[in-house]
Amino acid sequence: MNTTRCVRAVGRGLAGALALAAVSYVAYVGVTWVRYGRVKPPVDRDDADALLDRFMPAYDVVERHHVRVAAPAGITLAAASDLELQRVPIVRAIFRAREVILGSRPDARVLPTTLLAQMTALGWGVLAEVPGREIVVGGATQPWMADVVFRALPPDEFAAFSEPGYVKIVWTLRADPAGASESVACHETRAAATDPVSRARFRWYWSFLSPGIRLIRHALLGYVKTNAERRARETPSEPGTAVL
Repeated sequence: MNTTRCVRAVGRGLAGALALAAVSYVAYVGVTWVRYGRVKPPVDRDDADALLDRFMPAYDVVERHHVRVAAPAGITLAAASDLELQRVPIVRAIFRAREVILGSRPDARVLPTTLLAQMTALGWGVLAEVPGREIVVGGATQPWMADVVFRALPPDEFAAFSEPGYVKIVWTLRADPAGASESVACHETRAAATDPVSRARFRWYWSFLSPGIRLIRHALLGYVKTNAERRARETPSEPGTAVL
């Protein structure tokens, strides 16, 4: 009898938790849909990025994340570029969830394992680079498609690109020095649709799937911090010098 009551109590608890999660998700979708296009400008130095502004000064959505890292900027940026994204469990789970939700076919291509090499192999293009400090990557795509394709654009054509039917996306890996042995790892993503129809489609896509996108960004910076700090501990430095 006690066992039966316990099972029923657990069942009611799980049902309540699932209901709460469903209500919270619906509320999130509604709020995100209403806020779409109402982006806020950077409020501090860590969020401002003049290099990104060259390619996309106006945008429909933006995601900004940064974390302080106990490693010099050069090591932090290298750790970000070399991150093996598919080794992060939550990233694999989110990619798989997208395949299920949109009916995508698994990508059978053999791709590089590190982040920057993998992204360029998928079709993203490097738009600008400041060695040891920042890499800006961008492309045009139709993210609502089940089997998404990324189209690289020449850096001098990216800002003006306005072919209907696309969303332009630009993102950056950046490491700002914060002293001789510390830095701030920054990751920002901006997106803008090229016409009203694409904007409407992307608005729904972003409203429903942006939670997973945001989780990936948080996970990415967490792993960058861990790996950069490990590299810094393992990298010998000469007395009186600083690795930048």
